[in-house]
Amino acid sequence: MALTAEQIHAAVAVRFGDAVSALAPPAKDPFFTVKAEAIVEVCRFVKSEPSLAFDFLEDLTAVDAPKENQIRVVYHLWSYQHRHGIVLKVEAERARPIVPSVEAIWKTADWMEREVYDLFGVAFTGHPDLRRIMMPDDWIGHPLRKDYQEAGGYEKISNVRDSSLLEYRRMDEAVRQAAETKAAATPAPTTAAPAAPPSPTSPLPSTGTAH
Repeated sequence: MALTAEQIHAAVAVRFGDAVSALAPPAKDPFFTVKAEAIVEVCRFVKSEPSLAFDFLEDLTAVDAPKENQIRVVYHLWSYQHRHGIVLKVEAERARPIVPSVEAIWKTADWMEREVYDLFGVAFTGHPDLRRIMMPDDWIGHPLRKDYQEAGGYEKISNVRDSSLLEYRRMDEAVRQAAETKAAATPAPTTAAPAAPPSPTSPLPSTGTAH
């Protein structure tokens, strides 16, 4: 039986107390925050508890919040058995974000956690193979952090690129100039002078056969 977000949160809160926050029901996906040290046990509980049965880790990503000095790891959970879902969040200190891995609970967390590590710099303790998955192993920095600055390329391969808007403007200007050049090279069409009307003294053309 599908449960509401309120019922799901209540089941977790009864078990884990102040390790979970109050339910925050935004416009789209209700969520609650879990303390980092409790995330593994909370995830193991919501997967194994028959009334919850969150057998699918739909997504695991992160949000960088530099003004709050946090990186939030976000877990989207879904139950195929009950057809209900919930979102969990873990807040980590931005200077040194460390969150326990849930790879042992959902194997899909393997590459998802590696991606968050690669792009946001979150270290997932207990992960069996935590290394970059998108960027080269020796890449410096984490590209999805909001203060990330591109270094101008990698191994002599430039990653400097123009704005798409500027490129479209250049294309429009090239088309305009080509049209003007073609128009300037095309001679103006000449207009033939109209035929002069017949003179009044000219003999009229014959209209019939003479008898």
